[in-house]
Amino acid sequence: MNGKTWEAYAVRYAHHIRAARENFIAGDPHDDSPMPLDYYVWVLRSAGRTFVVDTGFDEEIANRRGRTFLKSPRDGLRAIGVEPQRVEDVIITHMHYDHCGNHELFPVARYHVQDREMQFCTGRHMSHEFTRWPFDAEDIAAMIRRLFAGRVVFHNGDEDIAPGLSVHHVGGHTMGMQIVRVNTRRGVLVLASDASHLYANMERGIPYPIAYNIAEVMEGYRRAYALASSREHVIPGHDPLVLERYPSPSPELKGWIVRLD
Repeated sequence: MNGKTWEAYAVRYAHHIRAARENFIAGDPHDDSPMPLDYYVWVLRSAGRTFVVDTGFDEEIANRRGRTFLKSPRDGLRAIGVEPQRVEDVIITHMHYDHCGNHELFPVARYHVQDREMQFCTGRHMSHEFTRWPFDAEDIAAMIRRLFAGRVVFHNGDEDIAPGLSVHHVGGHTMGMQIVRVNTRRGVLVLASDASHLYANMERGIPYPIAYNIAEVMEGYRRAYALASSREHVIPGHDPLVLERYPSPSPELKGWIVRLD
């Protein structure tokens, strides 16, 4: 992958206690060993340009959904020198509630989404309660308001959006699920987001239980691996191991923010 190199950060903002059996669509139903989820937003930065990948949720949503809110994504961004009000580009990997909230944080940003994701979350699929429960109606309405304000950039499949940075449609978890490929000093990273919640989903070949299309989830694992420099360069969306495998930019940010590049 040619082009400029980017710094890449994962910012943890929330946590959720779960059992291992809850994280695999065909896992051992008796496995009650702890396998929690962490919630992240990601930051990509190069030569004065910044992209935020996903925007998380706020404390109100955390309380409503039974998640443990740790620190605001706003605080995480500022801790690495990013002022949310000045961010010009936000990539939304998909429109589930934990990836597209905090609407007030980025008042001037363009939002990059897949055509198929907007089709999914505004169309007939949302008439089914089970399909729509990971979505929040206000998140969808906020995106539509941005659309009419000229602040949404649509992508259809795989597209370069900056030198050394591209988005790739994989579907699976949602109809319009996209992953982010980025060139860094240590090679090409893939931010898989919820194309794989955990390293174990990809490594075992067993999807997380929420999926629009299981076959696309499985193919998405292969695609993410193929787009990255190695399997170790694929970053899952919710794995606490990310904080163990990558270093913090400074000692005071340990356990909260890590640098992926």
